[in-house]
Amino acid sequence: MDIVLAQVINGVAVGSIYALLATGFNLLFLVGGVFQFAYPHLVVLTMYTFWLVLKATGDNLAVSILATIGAGMGLSVATEPLFRPLARRGAIVTTFILSLGIVIVFSDIMNRQIHYGIPIGFPPALSGQEALARWGLATITIGQLATILGAIGAVVGFLYMLYRTKRGRAFRTLAQSPFVARLIGIPITKTSILSYLIAGLLGGVSAVFLSMSLGAAAGSLGNILAVKVFAVAMFAGLGNLKGGVIAGLILGLVESFVMGYLRGDWVYAVSLGMILVVVMWKPEGLFSSDV
Repeated sequence: MDIVLAQVINGVAVGSIYALLATGFNLLFLVGGVFQFAYPHLVVLTMYTFWLVLKATGDNLAVSILATIGAGMGLSVATEPLFRPLARRGAIVTTFILSLGIVIVFSDIMNRQIHYGIPIGFPPALSGQEALARWGLATITIGQLATILGAIGAVVGFLYMLYRTKRGRAFRTLAQSPFVARLIGIPITKTSILSYLIAGLLGGVSAVFLSMSLGAAAGSLGNILAVKVFAVAMFAGLGNLKGGVIAGLILGLVESFVMGYLRGDWVYAVSLGMILVVVMWKPEGLFSSDV
C-alpha cells in the first residue's frame, strides 16, 4: 500500500506539469488558431533562462522565478506575429510547419549557443527533496507539494478567468467563431496576443516546476515533452482545456505506475500505447468540446 501511495504522489506531481503544458498548448490552438508544436521547446528554453538567471544572481530564487515567467511570456508573445497571418487564413497545417521551423531555431540555441550545448544542472536545493510527511515507504517532498499546489492553482486560476470573466468570454467567443467575435466588437488581434501572453505565463510556471522536478535540462527534452503534450492533447481532444487537465494527470499516473513496476523503457510503450488505443476508438478524443 505504501508503494502504491508513493506512485500516486509521484504521478500526480508529474501529471500536474503535463496538465499545465497541455493547457497552454490547447489555449493557443483554440484562441490563436495555431498548432504550436514548438510550445514545449519554448518551455525548455525558458528553463535555460532560469538557469542563466540563477547563475547571474547567485541563486536568488525569487528574482530567477520572476525572470523565468517573464521570459516565457516574452518568448510566447514574440512568436505571435509569425503565426498571425496564417491564423487569420485558418491555415492550421501551415502553422504546424512554421512551428517546426521554430523548433529548429530553439533547439539550435539550446544545443549550440548556451553552455556549449552541454546539459545544464540546477542547484540541488531547488528540487526540495526534504520530506514533509512520511507514510511508511511513501513520502511527499517540498518540491512535490509545491509542484502539485502551484500547478493546480495556475490551472484553476486560468479556468476561472476563462469561464467567469469578460476576457474569458472573449476568448471563448473567438474560439467558437472569429467572424461573430468581429461582429460584436471583440478586438481579435489584442485578444490573440493576450492568449499568447497567458500561454507564456503557464509555460514559465511549467519551466520552474520542471526544473524542480528534473534538476537538469537538455535540448532534447523539448522533443520528449512535445510528444507527451501532443499525446495528451489527442487523448483529451485537441483544444479541450478541461479534458487536457484530466488527461495530463492520467498520463502522469500511468507513467508513475509503469516506472514503478516494469523495467526498461516500457513507460513510453504503455502510456503512449494507451493513448493510441483511445484515439483509435474515439478519434475526436475522450472528451467533448468544453469551450
